[in-house]
Amino acid sequence: MLTVTVNPAPTVLQSSTLRLIAKVNPDSAIAKITWEAPDGISMRIEKMPNIGTVAKLPQIQRSDSGVYICTVYPGGKSSRAHFAFNVNVTVDAFPPSSADKRTLFNNVTHGPIISTAAQVQTSFSLTCPGERGDFVRLHWQPDTRRRNSMKLVHQYDRWRGSILSQSKTLQLAGPPYNAEAGSFSFLLRPASITDGGLYICDVYLDDKAFSQRTRLSVLKVKTKESSSKLELDCLYSVPSQVSNAFWKYHNRKQNMSSKGPGSVTTTVPLPITSDTAGNYTCTLTLKNGQTIVATHAVTLPPEDGWNGNFTTTSLLPFLSALLLLVPLVAAPVGVLLWRQKHISHRGIEQSLSVHSGEAENIYENPEDIKQAPPQGAVYMDLKPRGEDDVYKELERYEQCQS
Repeated sequence: MLTVTVNPAPTVLQSSTLRLIAKVNPDSAIAKITWEAPDGISMRIEKMPNIGTVAKLPQIQRSDSGVYICTVYPGGKSSRAHFAFNVNVTVDAFPPSSADKRTLFNNVTHGPIISTAAQVQTSFSLTCPGERGDFVRLHWQPDTRRRNSMKLVHQYDRWRGSILSQSKTLQLAGPPYNAEAGSFSFLLRPASITDGGLYICDVYLDDKAFSQRTRLSVLKVKTKESSSKLELDCLYSVPSQVSNAFWKYHNRKQNMSSKGPGSVTTTVPLPITSDTAGNYTCTLTLKNGQTIVATHAVTLPPEDGWNGNFTTTSLLPFLSALLLLVPLVAAPVGVLLWRQKHISHRGIEQSLSVHSGEAENIYENPEDIKQAPPQGAVYMDLKPRGEDDVYKELERYEQCQS
């Protein structure tokens, strides 16, 4: 026996969650059950104990009206491969009297508001309701007095597997959360203090909604240097939830000034000395007692004669230029050495030939060379180191000359 249930009961109201449930008794008689949408696309299903095979379509629209097909595949050696059951669904228009779509849900549970703070460029967990749901929406209201500034920044439908994201600083959180299974949370990495404000995470399950609000202050340290001082400015958003903000240096409070709400400034005289170098910490204390800090390191200037920032990277342009000069210098030097060697060899050859009278073997009578007066040539007393060294050198010289 096949039992099919449709919720909400027809006619289905637009923007509600359509639930299609099929159950066969006995359950052991079937292999599987599938659901198909009017456009022919297979729907995601989940088998729930004591309920049946469920397919859902959150935020249903009038265009989703049509015939939904439940197909049952019997188990065992049944002669019938499968059989289908059609469900006609009609979606009614969204009531114009309801300004907020969340009023379509019978029950809305609000969690206590969370007041917290985070630094810029630091990952922060935006908490959502702990109940598992069909889809999640995250709205953001910047810290501004403008009306109607609430924005939808992220939405995820786990049944369709669709994501709508309007922010590059947000993403769905991973373990221990699992968005595909309906467990939601977000990771926010603020890019600036303007990312602070009110965040509202709504989780929807069937005809119920759960809401969690987080009021977030974002903290950032900005520096400005003049000829006589270094200015450290601690900037933060949503000053309405901050009870105190101050600067500390080595656990001592600093003299401070303010440029307006959301700003507290301290100064460090220049030049920096060992008495003023170190970590300067800006501390925010929220009205709920929570604190958050941002630290800025003030360092001593480099000593004369040595730049502490002189690294291997700074040597690269110099070394590159030097490597380019090496072949340019080596070429003329090599030519000069070759010419000098060539001229010297010719001078030795001519001198030895004239004074010894024999050019074939300049080593046969070295005494003649020693007694002869110099004529601008270089005198070399060449002595053999081994049996054939002299003749090998002569052969090599003759090959070079030829």
